Formats: sequence, structure tokens, C-alpha cells
Amino acid sequence: MLVSVTDTITLTRTERMELERRVASRTGRAEDARRARAILLLAQGHTWDEACDRVPCRRGFLASWSRRFEEQRIAGLYSRHLGHVATVLTAELEARILDVTRRRPPYGATHWSRRKLGEHLDVSHMMVARVWRKHGLRPHRIERYMASNDPDFEKKAADMIGLFLNPPAHAAIFCVDEKTAIRALDRKDPVLPLSPGRLERHGFEYCRHGTLLLHAAFNTKTGEVLGKAAARHTCTEFVAFLADIVVKEPRDKEIHVIADNLSTHMTEQVATFLKAHPKVHLHFTPTYSSWLNQVELWFGKIERDVIARGVFASVTDLKTKLMHYIRQYNKAPRTVTWKYADSSRHISTHSVGTGHQRRRAQKTLRPNCISVQSGRADDPHWLQGDRTPARRRTASASLKSASPPAAPSAATRPPGAAYSTRAARATTDVSWTGGLACASVCRPVCAWHR
Repeated sequence: MLVSVTDTITLTRTERMELERRVASRTGRAEDARRARAILLLAQGHTWDEACDRVPCRRGFLASWSRRFEEQRIAGLYSRHLGHVATVLTAELEARILDVTRRRPPYGATHWSRRKLGEHLDVSHMMVARVWRKHGLRPHRIERYMASNDPDFEKKAADMIGLFLNPPAHAAIFCVDEKTAIRALDRKDPVLPLSPGRLERHGFEYCRHGTLLLHAAFNTKTGEVLGKAAARHTCTEFVAFLADIVVKEPRDKEIHVIADNLSTHMTEQVATFLKAHPKVHLHFTPTYSSWLNQVELWFGKIERDVIARGVFASVTDLKTKLMHYIRQYNKAPRTVTWKYADSSRHISTHSVGTGHQRRRAQKTLRPNCISVQSGRADDPHWLQGDRTPARRRTASASLKSASPPAAPSAATRPPGAAYSTRAARATTDVSWTGGLACASVCRPVCAWHR
């Protein structure tokens, strides 16, 4: 049974005029007009149920605002902040926010959010956001890096980058690698094309017809790519691909091949091929440092352009489209542009949180020196292939001009290094560490992304 409650409110002439003005106002706040209308209805003798239907509102709304009107009259109808007193950001509170941000949350999560940290510290989440923005903290973001534990990292990196920046005269430099397990995926549903306001859409289900391996040799001087598809990943296919590279070049030309230290690249069959072809020199990247190989950038390009969104009816169809893309690319090839980056972006074994022990350098190298031959790391004038005085002066001047003004001392340089990588960006930078050039993937400097 509904109980109608009548709570008559007596208004003065001035109060009634003010409440009617608020109700009729077209520029005032809607909440003020709603409260004034409720008080006027109660003053006219309407029951609470009738006032709730005409405002409309709940009985708690009428009880709260009628009580405040009886206590404070018109002044009681203004909104008031019933929350906590505004928190002032002091130096101690800012330091506490930063300290807790770097720690793991106690409820099992891996990182903090603004609202979770604000609730934990009993502060506003916007205050947490301002502190994070001021100090450049982004707990929701993550970057990945690749650490090399190769004790000969500097020597091998200098060998490779020397070939990129100061290649031997009249020699061809090829970056070689394999892109394995390329899947020939056929979509079961039709691909809906791009249209205004709508992205291209692919169906969720697919049919896998098989996999394919792609050998690629990237010419660092011309940017051209020699590609070959294979069904298996063995040293036999690798040696056959090296033979194709030799056939494409003049007979007496020096060929330098840069490859990663995969087991299929270090077999007796490969060694026999190198003995039979003394003009071919094989250079291996340091351990866990395939990102130094320029062909990896090109693999990222073909992945984006052909493989990721491609539809292939069979393995043969996949092979045909890959080879067609390589032929079209070679009509207007582009080389990789290397540049020297900010050394502050370099992550070394001295960096905090890398998980690697700090190791002291085992040898001393002269600053601003780089050598293509591993046995002459202390001689800035030695370059493989051409040892004329003019060539030596030009190479030495180019190396000194490319190096930054302040290089780390050899006493504080570790023998190995770790470098940040961003796989989504096919870019390459070169920074100097203790006189040797070391590469890190940081910002878009490749010609494909200009």
C-alpha cells in the first residue's frame, strides 16, 4: 500500500520569486531548476509521490533537498562537494608515487594503472597521471631488446659495419639469410575490400596448404635482392644458394657474404665450398645479433607487403607471388641508409635491469678506430681490399668525422653489449661504443620509410 506523505513548505514572496525564476530560466543549470521545482511542488501542497512523478525524482531526492531548504533556505539548494579535501602534491608525495610505480602491485599484476595506483595511495588518478607525464613514466608500455653474450661481439660488429660503411674496392657485399616457415594460407571467407570509412577485412578461418623457405641475398651497394625458394632448410640448399650468388657475379670479383651463425652455415659442406671458391668470404654475425644483418630489414618489408595479408591457393602460388615481388622490387631497389645515433639510447651490460653481470673489458682499443680485418683492430688506417695512401687518408677521415666527440673510455667498456630493438620498425642506426661502431634498431632512417 502506498503512503502519501505531505510536507508543506512555507515560502516568502522573495523565495517564491527566486524559485520560479530558476524554474523558468533557459540559461541556468538544469539541476538548480530541478531542485527549485521540487520545492515549489511541496510548497503548493502536493504529496511526495505526486512530486516524484512530476519532477521526476526519487523520494530520497525530495527528503535531502527539502531538509536542506528548511535548514538554510535558498542557500541550501547549491551543490556542495562532499568528497575528500583536495590533496596537495608535495615533494614527498611525488617521490612516493614514483617509488611505488617501479614496484610490482601487491595484487599479482605486472604493472600499475593510474586508477589502481591512485586507489592504493589514496590520491587522485589524475595526480598520478601528471606525475607520470612529468617524469616520462609509461608503465603500460614495454620495449624489447636483444642482448649478445658473444665475447667477440665488438670484433665481429666492427667487421660487419666496416663492410657496410667502407666496403673493399671492387668487391660485392651480400647480406644473406633465410626466412623460414612461410605459410601458404588461403582464407575460407572472401576478403572484403577497402571502402570509405571501413578497413579491408579478412575472415578468421583459414586453410594452410604448407610452408616454404625463402633464401635472400641483399646487395648492400645496389639494394638489389637475389631470392630463391626452397622446400627444406638444410646446408645443401644454402650451398646451392651461395653458388647462385657466385654465378651472378663476375668470375674474379671478391664476394663478401654476411650471414648469421646458424648451424647450417657452418657445416663441412660449406667449408668445402669456400675452399673451392677462394674469392668468397663468409662473415658471421655475433650471437643473438641477426639484427645487424641488413637483409632482416628487407624481410620485414616483404612480410608487410606480401606475406602478412596475402591469400595463397597453394605453395606454388606462394612461391610465384614471392618471386614476382622480388622481380618488381629489383626494378627500383633501394639501399639501407646507416647513420650514427645518440649513444644515450644504447643499452649495455652496465645498464640497470638488463639482468647481465658487469664485466670488465679484456682489451684496450684506440678511440675512433674501426677495422674490417679482425686482426688489425688497433690500426685506423688499415682497410681490407685497398691499402693505398689516398684510400687510407679518406677512410680515416670519414671514420673520425662520423664518430661522436665524446666516446666512452676503454676501461669502462664491456666486451659484450645489448641493444634495443623495435621489430615493428625496419630501421637501423649506428652508434659508437669505445671506438667501435655498434648498431641498434631505433628510428626510421631506411629509404623504404622516407
